[in-house]
Amino acid sequence: MSRASTGAARSLGPLLRFLALLLWCALALQLAFALRIALMAWIDPASTSFQRSEIVRLLVEKHRVEWSQRWVDYAQISNHLKRAVIASEDAEFAAHGGVDWDAIDKARERNERVQRQTQRRAERQGVPAAPSRLRGGSTITQQLAKNLLLSGERTVLRKGQELLLTWMLELLLDKRRILELYLNHVEWGEGIFGAQAAARHYFRVDAERLTPAQAARLAVMLPAPKRFERQPRSAYLLARSQTIMARMDAVELP
Repeated sequence: MSRASTGAARSLGPLLRFLALLLWCALALQLAFALRIALMAWIDPASTSFQRSEIVRLLVEKHRVEWSQRWVDYAQISNHLKRAVIASEDAEFAAHGGVDWDAIDKARERNERVQRQTQRRAERQGVPAAPSRLRGGSTITQQLAKNLLLSGERTVLRKGQELLLTWMLELLLDKRRILELYLNHVEWGEGIFGAQAAARHYFRVDAERLTPAQAARLAVMLPAPKRFERQPRSAYLLARSQTIMARMDAVELP
């Protein structure tokens, strides 16, 4: 081997060791995530990453934390709410493997169409285009993965991690447990988390006693719970609730 080749190999040594260390750390992180998810088959998580970040936000912005959350088992959550949430958030929940690619494509097409319409309207009026309200195609499992274990930043790397966690959830937990975790930790207003807290806050009943109409109202809030909390009787909320109620009977429960 020539002296130049030997020098090049020596200079690459530290880089290769660094890359190997990065790979080992990435694998260790994934193993840690997998172990945490596996334990969730038996242990109810006390909080999620999103909830902890909300506590910090409330402390910083309001200097107090008003919080409402109480775990209830799957059987103590109204089937009406389960059906309403699936109908509203993820119609193919029982069938897909964690990611609904068709829903993602439809959401992308809808967002592009809305953005074009918004841009054309702004050009006709001679004003800057206002930000459009975009929709994602995330499944219930993806939303759980994101809120349970990840930060709120939006990067390609984080999206990749979300997909890995989604597949881990689907591999290590059954659909019933995934839905139970989701319904006990999803946000339903500022400081209001889980089906029991939402049922008590909005309707003064326990989660197992929600009617179809009440369940539909709660389900429709999920994409923007803080906004709908301030506008509980908005025309959109009422109309969308009726649509969800019409779809609930066709929903397959895990």
